[in-house]
Amino acid sequence: MYDKNLIRGTFARNDGILRLMPNFVAYQFSKPGFRLKLHPDDYYAYGTKRGAIKERLLSTVMNPVSYVVTEAGPVSLRDFVTELGAELIGGLMEKHHGWPMHAKFFDYGEPLFHHIHLGFDDAARIGQPGKPEAYYYPPQLNNYPGAFPHTYFGFDPGTTKEMVKERLLDFEKRDVRLTELSRAFRIELGTGWYTPPGVLHAPGSYCTYEPQWNSTAGAVFENVTAGEVNSYDQLSSGCPEDKKRDIDYIISLLDWDKNVDPHFKEHNFRPPVVCASDERHIDKWIAYGNEYFSAKELTVYPGQSVTVKDEAAYGCVFIQGHGKFGPYDAEAPVMFRFGQATADEYFVSEKAAREGVTVINPSACDPLVMLRHFADNNLYK
Repeated sequence: MYDKNLIRGTFARNDGILRLMPNFVAYQFSKPGFRLKLHPDDYYAYGTKRGAIKERLLSTVMNPVSYVVTEAGPVSLRDFVTELGAELIGGLMEKHHGWPMHAKFFDYGEPLFHHIHLGFDDAARIGQPGKPEAYYYPPQLNNYPGAFPHTYFGFDPGTTKEMVKERLLDFEKRDVRLTELSRAFRIELGTGWYTPPGVLHAPGSYCTYEPQWNSTAGAVFENVTAGEVNSYDQLSSGCPEDKKRDIDYIISLLDWDKNVDPHFKEHNFRPPVVCASDERHIDKWIAYGNEYFSAKELTVYPGQSVTVKDEAAYGCVFIQGHGKFGPYDAEAPVMFRFGQATADEYFVSEKAAREGVTVINPSACDPLVMLRHFADNNLYK
């Protein structure tokens, strides 16, 4: 059971802004990109059986949950949301009964498998919500592109369901090379994409900022990726038990029209959109055009300060520079050890966001850059 007084005291002392601990995830598949600013010795901090660290979760109440820094030690963000409710996240508490989204840094040195996240109806059949997600490629986190800086989306418009079924029926027999039916787009740093539920995607090897809905519901349609075999269990992971060997049902998980959309880039590519700019700063929408979440990139120029106002609670992370963020000394680390606290990640309450958070950049030459992610109560469509 959490300490209510500790939570409320931390919230009040810090003007409704919470500082978060780094939160990492390790996987056995693929290779790490080594762009998460961890010390090189720490990418196997969970042990070799767990695999290398390849993702950093941001402001999540899912497992593994994010933790808030308090004077008595870390306390989960989930406990803060439970105790503070609407004081922290406003109307999202009544609408979603909690904080419904999170973001992450996706850091793979090789391309990921061609996979989908389920739509809401399909995900409900296995007890989860659906999962839309978005991508943004920060130049600050991409000093090199990895092995394959391209992302496959959907299928070539001439692809038929029978062509896909023919390959999936051989999933356990041969390399079906599903991406031969797809199309790849070269990643452009400083831009992004929106990926609707049910759309196949094989993310490229740049480090990516990913705002997304709280869900893990998905299915892996590619059986061999960069020489690694993906099991049939991964293909059928989005199915109820009685549908796991039903290839037609698995294909039905695809939003077919979106997968073969001949104007996929026109509908889903997301170049940044400037929403505020002056001699002190520039603020851009970087994830937008959907009904679930949004994200912005704020740059405060050297020697400047700005008070940033938003309509809703948000999580945020600094990716360049140092300065002040409300009551905190904030900075983007160059390198840190696993388990070490940092001063780059925060969660801002709705009241603090609406009143405005002052961001100060004291540097003579370095911009101060922050990414912030919102749920469905602060959208730009």
